Amino acid sequence: MDSLTQAVLGASICGSTIGRYHGRKAAIAGAVLATLPDLDVVMRYQDPILAMTSHRGFSHSLFVLTGLALLLTCLWRLMRPDPRYGASRLFLALWLTLITHPLLDAFTSYGTQLLWPLEPIPQSWASIFIIDPVYTLPLLVATLLLLGWGGRSGVIKTCHWALGLSTAYLALTVTIQHHVDTQAQARVQQLGYTPTASFTTPELFTTLLWRSIVRTDAGVDCEVITGLLDTTESEYFCAANNHHLADNLPTATSLQRLRWFSGDWVRFDVQDDLLIVSDLRMGAGSGNYSFRFVVGEQDDQQNWREVTPYKFGGWHNFGLIKAGMNRVLRSTTPLPLADWAKTIGMQVEPYHAQLSENTLPH
Repeated sequence: MDSLTQAVLGASICGSTIGRYHGRKAAIAGAVLATLPDLDVVMRYQDPILAMTSHRGFSHSLFVLTGLALLLTCLWRLMRPDPRYGASRLFLALWLTLITHPLLDAFTSYGTQLLWPLEPIPQSWASIFIIDPVYTLPLLVATLLLLGWGGRSGVIKTCHWALGLSTAYLALTVTIQHHVDTQAQARVQQLGYTPTASFTTPELFTTLLWRSIVRTDAGVDCEVITGLLDTTESEYFCAANNHHLADNLPTATSLQRLRWFSGDWVRFDVQDDLLIVSDLRMGAGSGNYSFRFVVGEQDDQQNWREVTPYKFGGWHNFGLIKAGMNRVLRSTTPLPLADWAKTIGMQVEPYHAQLSENTLPH
């Protein structure tokens, strides 16, 4: 999640647990402590894939952060013991402040290595966008009250309520996600495909509009857009994911690492003799992905060679955000998914898409 959300979450937790003893200092300490895991962004890596897949790594490990909470508790009790409460309360405040950062991150689509140094696929529950004002607002109000009026009883109760409301909202997003995911898989089945896996995540800044990627047994991925206010059928776009192209670079460790990190939610395209891999989980969809990388080049003899990965394009068109916001309220104007894909050079044949007035014909 964004840094502001993490800061006010940490401030609210410290306010709820030790705010009555430390007032404003609890809010400040909680905000600072809650942002510590994201300091890994200052580290430099040799290529963007390594940088992407290393973020939310060791500094987001539940093991590492639990150890840090224990260390800080011991140091605090040795240096500045407070007779008003015991070490267990202090540890609880520090531990919750630290571990809720990666746990909240895991509810986004990026991928968080909660069990580092173990290497299961990073957790990406994907029920909330990285910036969600509905989640953040109660925590922000509680933090501002704590900073303004200190540890008064009413302020501490507000921290309790803020944490309860934000957690309830998070649970609601999981419920909505399950509902949307089920609808998307049913939609793809209606198209004649057999779903084998799916990944459903909210679109930009809202939980009123969702994008589902449904993988099929035909090597085709279908993207389905679902709005909670829809009065018409969801638009969709299906295209081959071209996973066979990865066979051209069987020893590319960076590519293998990206496929592991993303749970293999990637697609491949060839453009101008470049092999491009796209992470399907993040972005506006249908080619407008946040992370696209060149991982190979083709020579004059049509042979492929691995290259040091570098970013390829990426969506930075704010018109896409506007289109998404309009789509929330106007389901009768479907997003032109096929147009978007072809505009950026995605290989879209064969593909199957719902047609709109602005969509290119099959």
